[in-house]
Order: sequence, then C-alpha cells, then structure tokens
Amino acid sequence: MKIAVLLKQVPVKDATLRINEAGTWIDEDDISFEINESDHYALEEALRIREKNEGEVAIVAMGPDRTKEAIKQGLAKGADRAVFINTEDYENPDPLTIARILSSTLKDEEFDLILSGLQSDDVGFGATGVLVAELLNFAHASLVMETDIQGDKIRVKRELEGGWFQNVELPLPAVLTIQSGLNEIRYATIKGIMAAKRKAIKEIDVDDLELESGSISDSRIALKKLYVPQKTKKTDVLEGNTDAIVSALMDKLKNEAKVL
Repeated sequence: MKIAVLLKQVPVKDATLRINEAGTWIDEDDISFEINESDHYALEEALRIREKNEGEVAIVAMGPDRTKEAIKQGLAKGADRAVFINTEDYENPDPLTIARILSSTLKDEEFDLILSGLQSDDVGFGATGVLVAELLNFAHASLVMETDIQGDKIRVKRELEGGWFQNVELPLPAVLTIQSGLNEIRYATIKGIMAAKRKAIKEIDVDDLELESGSISDSRIALKKLYVPQKTKKTDVLEGNTDAIVSALMDKLKNEAKVL
C-alpha cells in the first residue's frame, strides 16, 4: 500500500496576525507556523492504514522553505519519506493551481491512496483534495470519518449534515479528504525525531514542473486587498408617536440590520 499525505503549514491558532504593508496578505515575519489541523488527522490515518496493510507513507508538501519544519514533524511521527515542492517565490496560488502543482508531482508516483485534510485553517477553500482527484482521474470522498481497506477497494464513512453519515465503497486508487477528529493523533517520540534525520526529503523547484493546462502564474484568483473590518458604534433614537416609531424600527430591521 503506497500512501501520500498532502501536508500544509499554517499560522499557529493563537498567532497575532497583522496585514503586510502591501495589504495583500498577513505579515509572516514575526509569527510561528504549525501543521494544518485536519492534515494531522490525515497523516495519522495514513500511518494506521500502513500498520494494517504494510507499505509506505510519503508526505507531499508545497510552500516556502519554512515548510520543511512541518515535513520534519511528519517524518518524526512515522512517515517514511517526503517530497517538498518549493514555491518560495510565489505567494498564495489559487486552489486549482495548487492542485495542478500537486498532481504533476503525484502522477508518476503511482500512489494507491492520497489523503489530505478537509480544508486549511488559513484560507479554508476545502478544494485541494477534490481537484487533485479530478486531475488524476481518481475516485474521491470528502468529510471522511472512517476507512477500511478491502482488497483493491476502500470503504469509507462520510459525515453528512444533520448528524447523518454515509458509507461508500471506492475503487483504488482514490483521494480522501479527512475530517478533523477522525482518530487520536500521535506525538513524535525522541526515537522518531532522531529517525527523521535519516529520512529522505526530495526537493523540487516548482519552476521545474511541467504543469498541464497552464502554469503557476495563471492563477484564477487575484487577492487585491486584505483589511481588518473597522468596528463602529451608532445609536439611533426613534421619536414620534407609536406608529411612526414602529414604522421606522421595521425599516431599520429590514433594510439596515437585514434581519427581516
């Protein structure tokens, strides 16, 4: 069983975020980063599947140089090797471009299973797994809460709305997007940290990839301006007779507060 885990590094949850001078993204100079929460669960599920079915778990991550720290953490937890796609010179590619980069890297590896977190904690598009599956022509299931390998198929339990669940059987190879809380994630041990130093990290420059249907510069989304909403307070005093006050109040509730 050959499994890939798509890993992303995001700002830590309690980081104080400030917008950069250009107003195009957050200032990353003075904040710390961590592995995306649902990606932790994807990695844990991959490791558990490997323990039951043998094989290998490979981390595939893209981002600037700092992403290597997240990769090392994943290797220390038990992943066998890693592929790092360096996008240091590119800021915030859109989901389709990200999927093109990842699928271009994944297509020659012939993975049986590709796992990713449901969505990232920073931008939260929740589209990477779906798009990678489409570009690779793999079966796909999202919001996965349970997995069971059955020969050349995998049976998954999906979380639906309103407390409902769905059981689906997919052919392998497949891409699954994993919901947070699927399992209890493990921590890296001292032995694992020491072993990670000997594990291979293959680094690829994104400019060396041959992307199908466009390039990394052909982003479909352009972030023009990022800003913090300004808090304002205003008190309106409604005067007049009862009918006038009720009419003015209804107008404000409908047209300003938009609660009616």
